[in-house]
Amino acid sequence: MAKVFTIPVPPDISRKKARERTSDPRYVDGQRLLVEAMKYLAQSDPIANRHAIELLSEHVRTRFRMTDSPLG
Repeated sequence: MAKVFTIPVPPDISRKKARERTSDPRYVDGQRLLVEAMKYLAQSDPIANRHAIELLSEHVRTRFRMTDSPLG
């Protein structure tokens, strides 16, 4: 078994500057586009398009939000 050693370091408050959060319109547009695609698929044929809607929904809930940041 390996041992993990930690060396506590107090935070340097003067070094860290707060970054102002601004929204990126491309990020918001991308989410809106995916939601509109799900709505379209649900209106045209919800039973046949169920797997596509689930795929887009999973992408919106997990991967899209983890990989794309509006702060980028």
